[in-house]
Amino acid sequence: MSRIRTGGVALLAAALLAPLTACGTTGGSDAKEVTVYSADGLKSENGSGFYDRVFRDFEKRTGIKVKYVEGGSGEVVQRLARERSNTKADVVVTLPPFIQQADGKGLLAEYRPKDWDKVASGDKDPHGKWTSVVNNYFCFIYNTKELKSPPKTWNDLLDDRFKGRLQYSTPGVAGDGTAVLIKAMQDFGGKDAAMEYLKKLQKNNVGPSSSTGQLAPRTDKGELLVANGDVQMNFADMASMPNQGIFFPAADGRKPSTFALPYAAGLVKSAPHADNARRLLDHLLSAEVQQQVSSVAGGFTVRTDVRATDKNAKALTDIMQGTEVFHPDWADIDRNLTSYVDAWKSATGS
Repeated sequence: MSRIRTGGVALLAAALLAPLTACGTTGGSDAKEVTVYSADGLKSENGSGFYDRVFRDFEKRTGIKVKYVEGGSGEVVQRLARERSNTKADVVVTLPPFIQQADGKGLLAEYRPKDWDKVASGDKDPHGKWTSVVNNYFCFIYNTKELKSPPKTWNDLLDDRFKGRLQYSTPGVAGDGTAVLIKAMQDFGGKDAAMEYLKKLQKNNVGPSSSTGQLAPRTDKGELLVANGDVQMNFADMASMPNQGIFFPAADGRKPSTFALPYAAGLVKSAPHADNARRLLDHLLSAEVQQQVSSVAGGFTVRTDVRATDKNAKALTDIMQGTEVFHPDWADIDRNLTSYVDAWKSATGS
């Protein structure tokens, strides 16, 4: 289950400089390959991650080689847009609101994978443009060695002890960083109040980070006391980074809350290997693979008929205990993301 969620930017940059090396030639529609552009978090450097296992199994069963390119949640969509006239990817996997952004840019084709009806309506596009394949939730992490208990509220994070030892990833670039904005706007009752708070928080913030995964090892080592993250990534990290705990900051006087940040997959429009892409999407949503989401990925199944009973599933249930789940208006966020990010830049001087 251990894997590192760093280096997404470097991997994507390398792919951009040498696209034929990263993705191979596109070949004909009958080529035995499929190219996946994905946000980081599900693949391990040591080969033990969720993607590692699922892709190996898919290749063994079908003979179709999976070619993988990793990057930040927004970066993979940006690359799809740049390649629109010469599409190289077949499947894209990214977090909200970037999967909605990909749809809005006309980068996705309609496809409802087998057993699509077993996925809750909130975890898929009603028009079949994307389907969640691993569910996940926004969170913060803290260093358990130096802090006996996590901060309870947003206002706790303004304490001077966190000066230079708190960091969150960059909104508009990292999916989890964008989630910080969404959570703050929810808890503070709107954009203006959220930006006023984040302006205050900036005195403690180390600065921008394009990859959320880079913050976990720094928190584990004690370089940071608090950072943002997501439950799947940070829970999986605990095997190799034991000094980090998960918490959900609350607004004063309210219960802790979070929202779903699923890994959502879509068929790329004009995919060079569309048939192979459909087979891979079917595989990702199969009951067999979804049963492994908790045990291997440290995430949550998206199928309503799959009940995981492994030890990870129990631990994840315990982590979420007592935390309310709200549902962002993703259509609004997709329409207004640029203005929200611009407001954050103005408020924080970033």
